Amino acid sequence: MSKLKDKVAVITGANSGIGLATAKRFLAEGAKVVISGRRASALEEATKDLEGDFITVVADVSKPEDNVNLIKSSVEKYGNIDVLFLNAGVAPMAPIDAVTEAHYDEVFNINVKGPILATKEALPYINEGGTILFTNSIVHQKGFDNLGVYSASKGALRAYSRVLTSELKPRGIRVNSIAPGPIETPLYNKMGLSEEQINELGSGFAQQVPLGRFGTSEEIANTALFLASDEASYVNGIEIEVDGGLSQV
Repeated sequence: MSKLKDKVAVITGANSGIGLATAKRFLAEGAKVVISGRRASALEEATKDLEGDFITVVADVSKPEDNVNLIKSSVEKYGNIDVLFLNAGVAPMAPIDAVTEAHYDEVFNINVKGPILATKEALPYINEGGTILFTNSIVHQKGFDNLGVYSASKGALRAYSRVLTSELKPRGIRVNSIAPGPIETPLYNKMGLSEEQINELGSGFAQQVPLGRFGTSEEIANTALFLASDEASYVNGIEIEVDGGLSQV
């Protein structure tokens, strides 16, 4: 398998879930991968059995200096970048009347500021014809209770990606987004909910999905592989929903 042979891919939020599944998929397709996450211990545990050409970089995308270090470390190791996959994100829940400044800052710093600053740092090193991918979400297309700030952050990211698509046209860099629906990832365990609440939330989501189930991180990774590969050479500026049909009905 060599859809990404010798391509250099940088992935944020890659110590679990979608990011880790994508790192594994890219490595299997011959890519050289920079695997980034906020916690050194989680990165070490997640990558201990991985095979292929990769490095790990500890980086909190909400911190400007960490984005600088992430790109610097990537370029020092592999030279230029072919695929930048900005996947890191958080989704803490809060009803509208309980939103605090701290809640807002956490969500927007990681989900919006982080990808924007990482993109800025990476642009000088992304090869002509390279690819930028964002993990977005279907939440900005529908109104999900208690996810107002998260939904707003994903709407902002979608708007940014459209402008980026236009600005990068002289360099032939493709910009696309993946909008997952309910996916079996550790994200739900980071929402500040009890196990009972998580199970109830998951059951409710699954019942709304036409396919009747949660998706898997591997299904998102397969979509990322397609968008990063030459098979998607004429796919640009889109947001592709991988949600079992939830956003379409």
